[in-house]
Amino acid sequence: MGAAAARPPPDLGALAEETGLSLAALTRLHERFQVLDRDDKGHLSPADLQALEGLALNPLCERIVGAFFPGGAQRADFATFARVLAHFRPAEGAPCEPGAPGSPRSKLRFVFQLYDQDGDGQISHRELLQVLRLMVGLEVPDEALAAVAAGALREAAGGRRGALCFEDFAKAVERLDVHRRMSVWILK
Repeated sequence: MGAAAARPPPDLGALAEETGLSLAALTRLHERFQVLDRDDKGHLSPADLQALEGLALNPLCERIVGAFFPGGAQRADFATFARVLAHFRPAEGAPCEPGAPGSPRSKLRFVFQLYDQDGDGQISHRELLQVLRLMVGLEVPDEALAAVAAGALREAAGGRRGALCFEDFAKAVERLDVHRRMSVWILK
């Protein structure tokens, strides 16, 4: 296990301003980061995050872990860790700026990117089908999942075929209250 007091937290002022997280929340995150950094190496690897029991049970585990390691990186320092987790700031007190971490739009963009694995700004039939397969496992035949994916894309895209852009995705999930559901209270 990482030593909770082994490394002092970095200068948190600029990171607090960038992420909208309080100094207290960043301090708690740094303590958690150190626990996850079992070998006290000063960064996390994908394996460090995949070892989290609750996350390991999530069918989107690999995609969520991948958000901490953009471009195939194999290391995430504390600032990267905090920036990703800032998307999960509680709804109350989140900044009003649409692109600010923790804002409703930022949270939607984060979820959208979990689906848009090739980074082309659209969720294709193939990408949606991959997520459905992860969510339901092997119990549902491929043909049935393909039909569900095609129907969902058609409905969300207003009858257009092909792929789902971010704006269509945002409209399709607006009633799900993603902003509130993607809130982690430790980040208050």
